[in-house]
Amino acid sequence: MPELPEPSILSIERDRRTQEPPAQLDLGARLRALRKERGWTLAQAAEAVGLARSTLSKIENGQMSPTFEAVRKLASGLGISVPQLFTPPKSGKMLARRSITRAGEGRAHITATYEHEIIAADITHKRMLPYRALVRARAFEEFDGWVRHDGEELLYVLSGEVEFFSEFYEPVKLSAGDSAYYDATMGHNMISTSAEDALVLWVTSQD
Repeated sequence: MPELPEPSILSIERDRRTQEPPAQLDLGARLRALRKERGWTLAQAAEAVGLARSTLSKIENGQMSPTFEAVRKLASGLGISVPQLFTPPKSGKMLARRSITRAGEGRAHITATYEHEIIAADITHKRMLPYRALVRARAFEEFDGWVRHDGEELLYVLSGEVEFFSEFYEPVKLSAGDSAYYDATMGHNMISTSAEDALVLWVTSQD
């Protein structure tokens, strides 16, 4: 069987799930989009990647194909890998969603141990679930076992002090400004240890 040629550095990998041909990529438009994401002018981008401004302009406008060395400079200057430079965004669809939650206007969800206020409740199918919580619990025994759920979680203490319990670690005390990031499938609970009930911000991943 004849040996197959090595794929070109400019090739875009075939989608492994659909086995459809790779999408055609406009390198100039891709490069311009990456530059604008960083808020760079053409001159700033040229300095960052180590190419002449006129050369970069020609590449962006499709008037010049970059050499392999220029491709390496572009990727390095933009802080990405060469394959990333030639990989189009996963989706061209912009949802442009936005939600404003005024103080005290979140959706209330009260339990025996926490008083939750869900933020951005008007947006469905979020990748993150953000909410504030007043920690009512004062002893681990107030919980009916460990709390656990899918995803990862960020905990940030807004006011007061808490003691954070996690299944495979020693309890840790956290004060205002302290935070914890953890695997939410691991059992976890939290109690207030300050005179007033602690107020925390939680952000849970939905993936």
